[in-house]
Amino acid sequence: MPKSTCCRRLAAAEVGDRPATPARALLFWSSGKDSAYALHVTRQQGELEVAGLLTTVSEADGQVAVHAVPDRLLARQAEAVDLPLMRVPLPSPCPNDVYEARLAEVLARACADGISHVVFGDLHLADIRAYRERQLAALGLTPVFPLWGRDTAGLAREMIADGLEAVLTCIDPARLAPDFAGRQFDRTLLSTLPEGVDPCGENGEFHTFCFAGPMFRAAIPVRIGAPRQGEVYVHAAVAPADA
Repeated sequence: MPKSTCCRRLAAAEVGDRPATPARALLFWSSGKDSAYALHVTRQQGELEVAGLLTTVSEADGQVAVHAVPDRLLARQAEAVDLPLMRVPLPSPCPNDVYEARLAEVLARACADGISHVVFGDLHLADIRAYRERQLAALGLTPVFPLWGRDTAGLAREMIADGLEAVLTCIDPARLAPDFAGRQFDRTLLSTLPEGVDPCGENGEFHTFCFAGPMFRAAIPVRIGAPRQGEVYVHAAVAPADA
């Protein structure tokens, strides 16, 4: 897909003097700690204006894929960070060509509305980064990875020290015991992770739901269910505490 006219104009405008206002970006929001902290870091750096969150959700149940976070909590996160939420509905299972087509459709509309960058919370998986770069290059959008290359043990401790709070909603039982599902992402968790498990779960060992931290106006009260075995992963259901 060729670059859109709007994105070519944006790219040209960024050449030379720094613009008076930051370029506008969407943030790829998973509902977990990494995307939440990427939002915090991007806002601190001040080089981009994050104008909205972009999230893929299951058409069947409205949940965030893999993380198993219900839409009502996703909406509360968006409200807590003061950003609009753009949902990309996906079938389950979802062929890759369907995923790419639906994401490209949403991103093309965002580009037409003045978005020039997309921020990701990826840490060090080079193949994932290269895939995202190829996707966005076709649309004339610039990917940004504010956490890229950070030592994950140090990054995990920094997140916790900064007040980020999250719960493990999904774990891979081949790498972690089922009772890790539902645990809070904190110093105690880090000290009990088995050898070889990434402290940020970057290799798919676990996924999280972030409910408090410096990126939120206020914490989101949540109720956490008992671990339950799914077809592949073990999940701990999360729901609004006042539901």
